[in-house]
Amino acid sequence: MDAGDKMQLPPSSQSFWLDSTAKTDYPALDEDIQVDAAIIGGGLVGITTAWLLKKEGLKVAVLEADRICQGTTGHSTAKITSQHNLIYEQIYTKFGRELAGQYADANETAVKVMAELIKEHNIDCDFQWKPAYVYTLQDKYVEKIEREAETAALLGIKADYLEKLELPFSVKAAVRFADQAQFHPRKYVLALAQLIPGAGCQIYEETAVTGLEEGRRHTIQTSIGKKIRAERVINASHFPIHDGLGFFFGRMYADRSYILGVITPDKLPEGMYVSAESPGRSLRTQKYKGGEMLLVAGEDHKTAQGVTEDTHYRNLRDFAGANFTISAIPYRWSAQDYTTADNVPYIGQVRSGAENLYLATGFRKWGISTSTVSALLLRDLIVKGKSPWQDIYSPQRKITPAAVGQLVLQNLDVAKELIAGKLKSPATESIKEGEGKVFAIEGHKLGAHRAETGQLHLVDVTCTHLGCELKWNSAEKTWDCPCHGSRFSYEGDVVDGPALKPLQHLPEGSNVIDPDII
Repeated sequence: MDAGDKMQLPPSSQSFWLDSTAKTDYPALDEDIQVDAAIIGGGLVGITTAWLLKKEGLKVAVLEADRICQGTTGHSTAKITSQHNLIYEQIYTKFGRELAGQYADANETAVKVMAELIKEHNIDCDFQWKPAYVYTLQDKYVEKIEREAETAALLGIKADYLEKLELPFSVKAAVRFADQAQFHPRKYVLALAQLIPGAGCQIYEETAVTGLEEGRRHTIQTSIGKKIRAERVINASHFPIHDGLGFFFGRMYADRSYILGVITPDKLPEGMYVSAESPGRSLRTQKYKGGEMLLVAGEDHKTAQGVTEDTHYRNLRDFAGANFTISAIPYRWSAQDYTTADNVPYIGQVRSGAENLYLATGFRKWGISTSTVSALLLRDLIVKGKSPWQDIYSPQRKITPAAVGQLVLQNLDVAKELIAGKLKSPATESIKEGEGKVFAIEGHKLGAHRAETGQLHLVDVTCTHLGCELKWNSAEKTWDCPCHGSRFSYEGDVVDGPALKPLQHLPEGSNVIDPDII
């Protein structure tokens, strides 16, 4: 199929990882409880950390607002790799050899630990060893890739510089990491989750955390009125539910990226591939119906600040069509990730003086190995009081001058979006089925979405986090915040934080906003 052909995209987003696994049914919290450690978030970080702490004899509760492994983990590209695009030369330059070595050792260890867990517990999760590549089509990245290969090798990674690959397009240069892997993330997490209940440990689903009161023993409030008292609290909810005066919403920014599941008779050369330049392009295979499916990903942009989301999917389709023969595209889905100012995640104690209050966030699209790094690091901090990787990942680390500049740019962008949202006054138009638009009604901004059934849903589109005006995401049918990445369903429910409160949902014909909701 050539790039001019227009293979039909799926009508709606559906992650293959979720579609190919059974739904979970862990209980909601129905009573006040006390535990040694409470973990907020039931993704790869939360489940892995819970399992490791249970093995150490702690009583652990995992609190998941929805169902486990349906968030970022269930929408990833699922590469188990220490190769995080071009990062090692950058960390080496910013932090020095010792801290860059911590980052390399942590992620190489995570790959090995995950492989050992899969073997030990006989987890059927489509695990395959694959080399990982970063390639470029542009001359300006050639020297960067060469330095990346040299730095990674210096830090103990099996890394090689290459001048060509067997891809269906020519590259200028590439770096290859050996002994990396890919898998089905939800099969892995669900199998690991089954090991947690018992011995005073439990997973609670549909138990949203709404607040945290710090103390010698922390108290967690939930949306269903039940409380958890815990000596240690780990925030593993992708974005910290409890900021703890860390102001993490100002120290990170949210990105969205897109994935297509493509059926093609063409074979991808053995390995996992990602481009160095933007717009990003990622390629890997996945076992599918007795054969393989090609996962084509990329098109990342700041949340609510890209072109229309459907355009990003079309761009990936056109890239795939220009390089592979496409038989079908059964899946499309997207993911949201947070990136810190210096591109290194925050894992560890929230702040100085926050006794036994931990977090893991800012994984920059490389959350599979980093989730396992987080679990191992947090386990060591809790059980041993220290970790060999704690300095590079510390949420309390000093921000470099370059990172300060990045923060200024991000916050200028936030200010621009705040002002732009307040000044716009969209004209009232009719809403077609499947569409979402913003209206100004008697001085209020209302977001309107008409479902395929014809029902009109109206919400107040002022973000309940810090007041930015939300934008309609046509591909995912959500209201997205361009400032800090909060996302809401068309009915106003929180999909992604940092927002905790839902949007006010009004019946059709409403023109009054309750100020107490915001």
